[in-house]
Amino acid sequence: MLDRHYLKIDNLLIGKLVKMENLIMKSKAIATMTKMMETLPETMQNQVVEHLRDYIADFLDELQWDALFQKTQKKLIAAAKRAREEITKGHSKPMDYNRL
Repeated sequence: MLDRHYLKIDNLLIGKLVKMENLIMKSKAIATMTKMMETLPETMQNQVVEHLRDYIADFLDELQWDALFQKTQKKLIAAAKRAREEITKGHSKPMDYNRL
């Protein structure tokens, strides 16, 4: 019983250390970016910020799309399997493009 308690504590500590390490990495990346930006004139800094905003917005859109796709991927696979089964059993008809 005591061993399980210590194991839980160890796992919690490891999890917290990993989170702290990730924060430190992010901080280093931000610090590097800040140093790079400080070397530029203010007008160029503003342009870089605008580009970063656009880039981050696109990146977030991609992440959202990937998450949505992951949620529906199993359903898409199941639908494709059903379609193949229907074709194999002869229950399908050629698509009539005039009805679309």
